[in-house]
Amino acid sequence: MDVRTNDTTDELSLTSASTGSKSRWLKWLSRWLPEPSPVNKRRWQNFKGNRRGYWSFWIFLALFFLTLFAEVIANDRPLMVSYNGELLFPVVVDYPEEKFGGFLATTDYRDPIIIEEIEANGWALWPPVHYSYDTINRDYPLRKGANDICLGYPAPPPWASSAKLCKTTPSQLQRFNSWGNTNWLGLDDQGRDVLTRVIYGFRVSVLFGLLLTIFSTVIGVAAGAVQGYFGGWVDLVFQRFLEIWTSIPTLYVLLIISSVLVPGFWVLLFIMLLFSWTSLVGVVRAEFLRGRNFEYITAAKALGLSDTKIMYKHMLPNAMVATLTFLPFTLSGAITALTALDFLGLGLPPGSPSLGELVLQGKKHLEAPWLGLTGFFSLAIMLSLLIFIGEAVRDALDPRKTFR
Repeated sequence: MDVRTNDTTDELSLTSASTGSKSRWLKWLSRWLPEPSPVNKRRWQNFKGNRRGYWSFWIFLALFFLTLFAEVIANDRPLMVSYNGELLFPVVVDYPEEKFGGFLATTDYRDPIIIEEIEANGWALWPPVHYSYDTINRDYPLRKGANDICLGYPAPPPWASSAKLCKTTPSQLQRFNSWGNTNWLGLDDQGRDVLTRVIYGFRVSVLFGLLLTIFSTVIGVAAGAVQGYFGGWVDLVFQRFLEIWTSIPTLYVLLIISSVLVPGFWVLLFIMLLFSWTSLVGVVRAEFLRGRNFEYITAAKALGLSDTKIMYKHMLPNAMVATLTFLPFTLSGAITALTALDFLGLGLPPGSPSLGELVLQGKKHLEAPWLGLTGFFSLAIMLSLLIFIGEAVRDALDPRKTFR
């Protein structure tokens, strides 16, 4: 028997098996994901054709995905601890200090005594960065300035300073020089790791922007659809209401509410939502005013379809083409608004990870340029990626390129 014939048969069987498995996966996916229309396929090809926007989309998605697991990347608690034969997960469960022979209600895993206790009776798996966004680096030995005076916070990154360290104990110096305790972007004015605050601040900014964009889009699209579809007195009353509502100064409302309530994440989101939903009303209203006189809408009314079905199934898809173009720019505007409020002291509570608060520290401490530069480049990279994505989405939805 020819050996080559058997090899060829095996290869064909493997190829057919892999093809069969792929077809099964495609059939399973087709049940949950509808087949895109030829128009949407052309739009996706146009989006991919804009290389800058396409790669900006994946870079932004990768950065946001990484920051969603910020507690695994940067945390002052170990991911896993083996202590006396028992596996513990401090990153998920808040163990009391008596678990490790102490007496406090919470455990400080950066405490040298706790570290020695865990190392003597087991091991600990730490994240790459041993800080959380509010962790103060007490192992920092300070650096000598002019006249050999030990300088405090803010502190520069170790790779950007040649100043000598002040005298400290060998154990503290060993902890300071360990890989996980390195402050790659320096320390802020309270001794907190700047890199960690950038990671957490990026996540807070994007989540705030996404929620504000989604909620404001839903409300704005619904209001614009009702206003444009029915027209007449409904349109007239809505227009007068929008004129009055948009004339209210948002900053003054924030000042009044912040004097009564503590401006937290959800309070701030609600206040911003009160005024941000009006940005898309005009676009959707114009699309519905234009589309309600089309022949297929008249035919749908003649067939007895309800106004809700006509608005949702027939008119809204056409209006969403213009609306989707604004979404990346709306997201960047929401992130910029949160950053500006934090810079003015009207945003998130003190101590929260915020890029705007980091820029404010750079303004206050001109002798610490790493603070201002870190905040500036973080915002610049984030907003630039969103602008590039927005330009690619605008080109992809352009009818002149889709139907050429």
